[in-house]
Amino acid sequence: MSQIPGNPAFRAARLERGWHSQADVARAYAVHAAALGETGEIDVRQVRRWESAKPGWPNTQARRVLRAMFGMPLEQLGFVPPHSARTEPAEEGAVRRRSFLQGVLGIAPLLGPSGLDRLNHARRYQDQALVGYLRSALDELARADGSAGPRQALPAASELLAVIEHLAHEASPSIRRELLGVGARAAEFTAWLHRDAGAPAHVTVFLHDRAVEWATVTGDAPMHAYVLLRKAQATDRHDAGRMLDLAHAAAHGPWTLPPRAQAEALQQEARALALTGAPPDTVARTLDQAHHALGRAGNPEPASCTGPLCAGYTIDRLMAQSAISHREAGQASRAVDLLRQHLAQGTFAPRDRAFFTAHLSGALAAADEPDHAATTGMAALRLAATPGFGQALGELRRTAAELRVHARRPAVRELRQALAELPV
Repeated sequence: MSQIPGNPAFRAARLERGWHSQADVARAYAVHAAALGETGEIDVRQVRRWESAKPGWPNTQARRVLRAMFGMPLEQLGFVPPHSARTEPAEEGAVRRRSFLQGVLGIAPLLGPSGLDRLNHARRYQDQALVGYLRSALDELARADGSAGPRQALPAASELLAVIEHLAHEASPSIRRELLGVGARAAEFTAWLHRDAGAPAHVTVFLHDRAVEWATVTGDAPMHAYVLLRKAQATDRHDAGRMLDLAHAAAHGPWTLPPRAQAEALQQEARALALTGAPPDTVARTLDQAHHALGRAGNPEPASCTGPLCAGYTIDRLMAQSAISHREAGQASRAVDLLRQHLAQGTFAPRDRAFFTAHLSGALAAADEPDHAATTGMAALRLAATPGFGQALGELRRTAAELRVHARRPAVRELRQALAELPV
């Protein structure tokens, strides 16, 4: 059998990730480089060179971006290091992990010297403490995202995912299983960050699929269902049929979700039903099921990326999301009342408060209150603009489009101008 000419390993890896052309790779490279705080870009000629029989050894910046893109050692992509660098990957990996933990996350006090030492000598220390340190790092990232936004958390999340995958290649079977369990959570979280940061859809799809794969191989059926829920939430509202399929599968599939996660899945199903034109009473019945599921839960716990699924899901969050379903079902006034009530009394992270305030702005616009919609939109914009909360900003742009017929009103004009002046 004749071999594929050039560098088939690189080509196969990029096709597996949905990058069907060399231009797709160049675009994905730019997205990942920006997420990692790098300024470099590549063109199709560079991708063509990497797919040739002599791809060369990428420079330091490109190595970092390619590892984040593919989540695998460069040697597995067909690159051959120069003789002077053949001992470099292990040393470079240790330096990257130490820099990632100490510099990017700033959690060295959390991990301590022994934790850093265990991470840098994973083959020697293959115990549960290693997994615990990675869980702590992921939770720290999730807290950073909730207040500072995806642009702050995404570079470190990409690094963390690459570190987990690298360690999993070296670990014993029992620790590998634990690592991939954390990896499923990290892949889902990184997909969320990419989506909120405005990355191309195929990047989010790839990371969600990676999370499903790792949840499946580790036997974590509830996590598999949770990723389906997150995929439903990431689905564009104009593709309501797919959103409904994913949310229904998450809520009713062959698994048992914890009550709080079940409540959120049912709430997402209600929103999808509203978007597909289901009668309001059908939407209301599904929301009732969500409330019933939440009623079976114990006391809420602090939100965590690695703890029980949806442990911090509260009645205020369910009611705010229910208001979104009512808005989609054409019941704008009811949505306004619920959002005002629960934004006033509930405790929300800055990201969530920006998102629900943006939806309140949209509900006010739908309720024919353009001035209140615009002033509320400005409040949401002040929360969302600096950290770059992408979903909140997307909802505000949707509201601004709906307010176009009131563009002469000063408050509406101010909101539309402020959104237009945001950097892309």
